[in-house]
Amino acid sequence: MGIRYLVMFIFFFFPAILQAEEPFVIQDIQINGLQRTEPGTVFSYLPIKVGDMMDDDKAEAAIKALYATGFFKNVRLESENGILLIVLTERPTISEITITGAKEFESGKLKSSIQQSGLAMSRTFDRVVLDKAETELKQQYLSRGRYSIKITSTVTPLERNRVAINFSIDEGEVARIRKINLIGINAFKEKELTDLFALKPPNLISWFTKNDQYSKQKLSADLETLRSYYLDNGYLEFNIDSTQVSVTPDMREIYITVNISEGAQYKVSEVTQSGKTDMPEADLKKLILIKSGDVFSRKKLTESVKMITDGLGESGYAFASVNATPELNKEKQEVSFHFSIDPGLRVYVRRVVIEGNIRTRDSVIRREIRQLEGGWYSTAKINRSKQRIDRTNYFSAVNLETPAVEGSNDKIDIKFKVTEKPTGNVMFGVGYSQQEGIMLNGNIQQENLFGTGKTLALTAATGAVNKVYSLSYTDPYFTLDGITAGGDIYYRALNTKNLNAVANINTTTYGVGIRSGLPINEKDIITVGLGAEMTEQHLSSLSPTRAREFVRVFGVQTSALPASIRFSRDGRDSAIWTTSGTTQRVFVEVGLPGADLNYYKVNLESKYWQPITDNFTLLLRGEASYGNGYDGRPLPYFKNFFAGGNTSVRGYMISSLGPRDDSNRALGGNKRLIGSTELLFPMPGMKSDRTLRVSGFLDAGGVWGPGGIYPQSEGMRYSTGVAVSWVSPMGPLKVSLGYPLNKQPGDYMQPFQFEFGQQF
Repeated sequence: MGIRYLVMFIFFFFPAILQAEEPFVIQDIQINGLQRTEPGTVFSYLPIKVGDMMDDDKAEAAIKALYATGFFKNVRLESENGILLIVLTERPTISEITITGAKEFESGKLKSSIQQSGLAMSRTFDRVVLDKAETELKQQYLSRGRYSIKITSTVTPLERNRVAINFSIDEGEVARIRKINLIGINAFKEKELTDLFALKPPNLISWFTKNDQYSKQKLSADLETLRSYYLDNGYLEFNIDSTQVSVTPDMREIYITVNISEGAQYKVSEVTQSGKTDMPEADLKKLILIKSGDVFSRKKLTESVKMITDGLGESGYAFASVNATPELNKEKQEVSFHFSIDPGLRVYVRRVVIEGNIRTRDSVIRREIRQLEGGWYSTAKINRSKQRIDRTNYFSAVNLETPAVEGSNDKIDIKFKVTEKPTGNVMFGVGYSQQEGIMLNGNIQQENLFGTGKTLALTAATGAVNKVYSLSYTDPYFTLDGITAGGDIYYRALNTKNLNAVANINTTTYGVGIRSGLPINEKDIITVGLGAEMTEQHLSSLSPTRAREFVRVFGVQTSALPASIRFSRDGRDSAIWTTSGTTQRVFVEVGLPGADLNYYKVNLESKYWQPITDNFTLLLRGEASYGNGYDGRPLPYFKNFFAGGNTSVRGYMISSLGPRDDSNRALGGNKRLIGSTELLFPMPGMKSDRTLRVSGFLDAGGVWGPGGIYPQSEGMRYSTGVAVSWVSPMGPLKVSLGYPLNKQPGDYMQPFQFEFGQQF
């Protein structure tokens, strides 16, 4: 009975297997049916050879070995007069793989995913591998929240034992996050915690952020953010017990439930430190941010360790070790910390190495490096060097390595690995503002001319009010000390006829200038300039009396020799999302004697950012401007100051404040004062989005000067409102809604103001 079942098993699972009635000695082995596979390949897998005794066990082993290669879909053994005949049917090869219906992913990315599963053209077709590839494709779509994904694979036989495979994809609808539930919270409000998450239920801009689409990776990051929030607020025993992600039957909505245990809130009872360092104990204590009596904060603890490590790094201790050991008192809900500090050996830099620069000269990079060879290791100087190299904008990546010197424990090398990027560009842009209307601009620029770090740029910008064409050249290191030098040739046209609130002025200016900058330190720079200008005035009967009188005295064409000096300080923590720091700018321009126009203008501007909380930042801004003529000559009317609009006093029409002519149009003035208080915060529900920012503001400003006939037009104006700034994929967008607080007769209102620009 057992033999019968064995024969039946062999018959069904190994078709036409050798039915050897009696064992025999193999005198020869012949192979039939091969098309692509070499006979030698088959022999290399066979567990039998000529001269072996052939029986049922060896026949079964041979068949299994050949099937295991994956090359054959049918194996049959026959024998005649001591000759073993192996009849094989090869599996087809994959001639073509196509994907239809894919929109969420690029076809190339999906094919790469399929290939990683083992399914690729020219390989042997295997149904198991095909199923694996289908599963991998589904996982790709599930990661994007498309839980209703359907994939149908079709295998089409072709001539010469080949097949074509097609994956037909029905992507279905994206499943949206309907609700995020947090179970077990008592210390905070649920909304306060869910606002920390990058994943959110759908909102007005989910089409852009896609933060309503579930992602396992994003959820893991959100849970870590939640953990950090609790640990930063003293909950040392916080734990995430479980996480459930459920999908509705129609595969369109997702519910996320997170079960947590908050534990008790701990306070710091004591902070001690040990270890011998060159740093005075008083200075060391200043670097430890957590103090006795404070609520524990992991963020402050991490910052303390980093600040101590960096402080020691400033003195050359590159491999300092700082460990903070906690000791919990669960009964009192207190925790003490002991900082164990081991500075290690003092290290100096043997050599600074630069790699990866092909076009850019070594000297262009080295002049940005603040860490000197042979000097003590300095964390701040090395990081500053990397930052300065990065800010040249010549490289797409700047990586820093600090390999130890072989055979020495107190020397290291500093290695900067750069990846160059194209620094020449041609850019065209279009934008719109209420002042300019539609604006076109173009720019041809080479920032790293011949690898020297010099910049050559040709710019053209056109708008309904302003037109500018310029050619400029800048050498950021005219001297080894970092003194900059440059020159400009420009054409500027101003035509205010399309501004209802501004007097009709139409001027054209041709100019040339040279400039030079002297950096005082890492934040401050003084720039001086000297130029020559020729201005043509195209006035009409609608132009203000003051302008026509100026032309009568000085003529249609006037010349000027403008000399300027500018002081700039930039101490912001970020140029994009500023939360702290200051900027100051002082600009003085003087029309030198020897030309038609003798005048001077002074402008002072200061901005101050102060963080109030993690999300709210206070911005204070002040600006004062004054100008006049000298040597018996007035300030040219086309050099006047203006105010009003999105960049000064919002809610009032652009450039409409100050003295007005008999047509009630603004003339501008020689004195201007602007101030603003602004509270900046992220868009509610989008705290993690660093492209979108909201503010509430209180603006004040005014312009004064001769020539006005409406006394009430001068004086300070105040406004309040809200504003939104968005660095969109299509360009920066600024929108404000302002409400004037002390509107006077004749004032021009413009509550809604916006500016939008695009580059492509």
